[in-house]
Amino acid sequence: MEHLFIVNPTAGKRDITPEIQRFLSDNPQLSARMHRTKAPGEATVYLRRYLASRPEPIRLYACGGDGTLNEVVNGAVGFPQASVGCYPCGSGNDFVKYYGGAGPFLDLKGLVDGREVPVDLIQAGERYAINACHFGFDTAVAAAIGRYKRFPLLQGRGAYLAAVARAFLFSMRSRCALTCDGEVFHEGNFLLCTIANGSHVGGAYRCAPRSRDDDGQLEVCLVDPVSRWKFLRLMGAYQRGEHLDDPRFSGYIHYRRARSIRLDAPYGFALSLDGEVVSGQDFSIRVLPQALRFILPRSLPTSMA
Repeated sequence: MEHLFIVNPTAGKRDITPEIQRFLSDNPQLSARMHRTKAPGEATVYLRRYLASRPEPIRLYACGGDGTLNEVVNGAVGFPQASVGCYPCGSGNDFVKYYGGAGPFLDLKGLVDGREVPVDLIQAGERYAINACHFGFDTAVAAAIGRYKRFPLLQGRGAYLAAVARAFLFSMRSRCALTCDGEVFHEGNFLLCTIANGSHVGGAYRCAPRSRDDDGQLEVCLVDPVSRWKFLRLMGAYQRGEHLDDPRFSGYIHYRRARSIRLDAPYGFALSLDGEVVSGQDFSIRVLPQALRFILPRSLPTSMA
């Protein structure tokens, strides 16, 4: 079994390259190597070339945040010899929250010795996501964070708060049409919408509390436009994942499960795939049942799978 660690040196607050190097040096019995990413999107291109010439079983470890995991997943799709693990050292680490959080995944030895489970993937056009596809308010925040991070005074949480403030002022209403499994689900204005395989987005928001990442279904949840005052009052319940059962959301929430979703929107419409923002007009989104083997750390209880 080969082990390949894909390290994003810019993820999180520090470069974890020395940490991965020490682990490899301390475990010489592993057939393992490390690749440091050089630019956004480079990991996907590298992996597709690498895997095309290696039919033997290989485990890939995304060492970074949600974007790094997304790139590794996109590189592994279509290569049955590859399984994917996550060493979550980014700012959000949303997908591992489905399994209770980052803690067990940060044990490198436990991760390498972990078991593999089949998980679904989301396909949107030619791109893939393991956690969620979302659009509207959340994506406006994600897009603004990318811009604000370039300013020295707006790093980390500062960029996030500035992006939320901008979306609160200018992105409380978007427009699209959604068809789920051939049935009209929504037409018109909305505040935000998530199409989830995992459970969390935005670092802390439990957008899909009923999700299962291996059931061949996606969780579709759309929120109608609300006033800014009502938005502030409801945000805490949405963050905790109480929105599907809280009567205060009655009349604002549209929820269902679906296998395929058609999204029709104005030109330049933005959506986010595991936090990576892409723009377009019309999107076909579908679930790929159990299309990837995901590595769970040894210490994670079987009941969490």
